[in-house]
Amino acid sequence: MTAPFPPVSVIMPVLNEERHLAEAVRSVLAQEYAGELEVVVAVGPSRDRTQQVAEQIAETDPRVTLVANPSGRTPDGLNAALAAARHEIIVRMDGHGELSEGYIARSVQVMQETGAANVGGVMLAEGQTDFEQAVAVAMRSRLGLGSARFHIGGPPGPAETVFLGVFQRDWLRRVGGYDSAYSRAQDWEMNWRIRRMGGTVWFDPELEVTYRPRPDLRALARQYFTTGQWRRRVMRQHPASVSARYLAPPVALVAVVAGAAGGLVWRPLLLAPLGYAAAVTVGGIAMGARRGPRVALRVPAVLATMHMSWGAGFLRGTRDD
Repeated sequence: MTAPFPPVSVIMPVLNEERHLAEAVRSVLAQEYAGELEVVVAVGPSRDRTQQVAEQIAETDPRVTLVANPSGRTPDGLNAALAAARHEIIVRMDGHGELSEGYIARSVQVMQETGAANVGGVMLAEGQTDFEQAVAVAMRSRLGLGSARFHIGGPPGPAETVFLGVFQRDWLRRVGGYDSAYSRAQDWEMNWRIRRMGGTVWFDPELEVTYRPRPDLRALARQYFTTGQWRRRVMRQHPASVSARYLAPPVALVAVVAGAAGGLVWRPLLLAPLGYAAAVTVGGIAMGARRGPRVALRVPAVLATMHMSWGAGFLRGTRDD
């Protein structure tokens, strides 16, 4: 890349995003970037007014193009948008996120300086309701999702993965795009392939994308159950990617369930579930204290839902496991 401001394509798969889509696209179009910018939105068959909202946005700004994603699956939407995109710098975006000011310009600058295949930053979870704020607290903590820099921040440099990402399109060609077999974890899986082929995934803490958490426990449990399922799929396909961080939730679930059941016969086994309950309760309330009692008291249930749902999904696996 020799041009200081090469043209950029933003690809965005959306499904049931009526609530946040306008804000997400607005955060892209408001970027102060000197180069050409286009947004390609792949719209799935939504149950709400996502299609109508997307059409209204496209009618008011010629930089926005809509493509169909009949399956509604994220990797299919990404690949459909990628096929329609015209430029060599690809910005991955979601329908429920917001880019921070200067995100695209900073990403291109870092890519040019480092030669990285993919540049990305922090998944900045921010809630609007008390429950969503509790989820945000949990997601941005070590107790919630471990020590990954794209959740909790950290120094710039090579990383396993980043949130969403800004790609050199040539690297997407080399690895064959997003694997359509992955309903979830497609970003992590593709970043693994990029790194295995010698590409660099670069984390920059100055890059932030606001993420809107799920609105209730049921939706949160469903999200983390499927996340656990697909993390197992990644590990099965790429055994070298196994890490303690991804094994922790299923181990915790087994310990809690086995301890609770075995404790009926031998009481010392109750230490596992009681210890876990104490850890998420004390730790969760302490983490959420700055947000006030209404948020803090919700964090323990959020943590337990995230851990146990992820663990159950991992143990269950996908249909192909």
